[in-house]
Amino acid sequence: MKNIIKSIAASLLLALLFVTCTDDADRDWTTPQASFKLYNTTLGSNVLYETMKNNPFVLTWDKAGSANYTVVYSTKEDFSTKSTLGTATTNTFSTTIGDINSKFLQAGLSPYAPSTVYVRIEAGTEMSNAISFSVTPYPIAGPIVTAPTAGSSLVLNSADQSAIATTMTWNDYSSYGVDVKYLVEIAKTGTTSFVSVGEVTNVKSLAITNKDLNTAVVNTGATINQENDMDVRVTASTTSTGGSIVLKSAIVTFKVTPYQVDYPNFYLVGGASAVAWNAGNAIKLYKNDNLSEIYTYLQPDSFRFLGQQDWNPLNYSIDDPRTNAANRYFKTVSSNVEYGDPENLKFTGAAGIYKVVINADFGIKSLTVTPTTSSWDIPNLYLAGSIQGWNAGSALPFQPKGNGVFESDPLEMPDGAEFKFLGQQDWSGKEWGNIHTAGNTGFLGPNGDNNNIKFDGGGNYYTITVDLKKGTYKLVQLN
Repeated sequence: MKNIIKSIAASLLLALLFVTCTDDADRDWTTPQASFKLYNTTLGSNVLYETMKNNPFVLTWDKAGSANYTVVYSTKEDFSTKSTLGTATTNTFSTTIGDINSKFLQAGLSPYAPSTVYVRIEAGTEMSNAISFSVTPYPIAGPIVTAPTAGSSLVLNSADQSAIATTMTWNDYSSYGVDVKYLVEIAKTGTTSFVSVGEVTNVKSLAITNKDLNTAVVNTGATINQENDMDVRVTASTTSTGGSIVLKSAIVTFKVTPYQVDYPNFYLVGGASAVAWNAGNAIKLYKNDNLSEIYTYLQPDSFRFLGQQDWNPLNYSIDDPRTNAANRYFKTVSSNVEYGDPENLKFTGAAGIYKVVINADFGIKSLTVTPTTSSWDIPNLYLAGSIQGWNAGSALPFQPKGNGVFESDPLEMPDGAEFKFLGQQDWSGKEWGNIHTAGNTGFLGPNGDNNNIKFDGGGNYYTITVDLKKGTYKLVQLN
């Protein structure tokens, strides 16, 4: 019996020793227990702002002595990865908000997004307890341009302007807690006149067409059909409760060869127009880069566009197998335009004033005809402006000449004179200004789509002729 009891006691002792050894094996002997106390921070706000960058950040602990202390921080509670915030030889560590903001960003924290940070003090084999707090840093570094690369070359393609010429890319913080707008700009190397290429939000790339990049490059003063050194930069802009922060990338210089774009002129002629089939009087559209436009009268009938006020050499019609190959042009037309008899287009809308827009981009070549509420058939027309004052009640009357044409009495036009045309002596109804002025002629725009007509070169007497049906006006100087 005694032997049985001894055996049971021995078994229990072995089991107890096994459990004890198992507990010891599970314990993390590499993480010593806290041997002194770290107090909470002096951080007054968990959201950091750029205006706080010089404010102090202070930590204190209760262990005194001449030991060397290392202040470490981590985004992990177990400090499995950690970084150094600073060192001290006393029981106080002091730095700035700007310093800890920079180090937290280096540790991978995202600007404007709250993250939890753990901090403790290490002194040789001893360490303090860990404190934690939520912190929201602000951005301090600009984007880094990754494409184009420095010294690379790009030849723009004039044959397909709508194709993507290049995609510009950049690196930035992994994420933001607010929207970030990226502005991509270029300038001719050696200048500071940057031109916008485009803007995106919350993405780190911008695909740019041949046309858009060519336009921007040319606008910097670059030389056509030659390789030019161009500087590109990306600006990141953010706005938060603490204000706005704008950060620019370093400049990357690459080479670009732009091309010359010679978009054609367009002249409207035909039974649908205000000038019938008189090519010598065909109505020229206002051209601005690839877009040509005019507000003009159209009625149901055939029409076409010429490249000059003559039938030859340039004619433009629908890109259709029934059209002479030399005259095939428009790839798309609006619903009120269709193929007419050979070489012509046909307008099918109701008679009235329409906005005619041609997009001559190589990959587009479209014709859009949009109705307006404007009218050419009015009994009277008046001039309001700086010449006699902007009081519409005293606007000067024109002489009606019929078919939408009006002519003013002789007017003394001082330098810098501005004016508009009214269909009545008040501002509540019909109104025309200009969409473009070239010398003494211009193109009319109706209510809501016009500017003041600004006359440069006055000081003499002029008559003004307005053709509401064509959509044009001109000033004629008197002897």
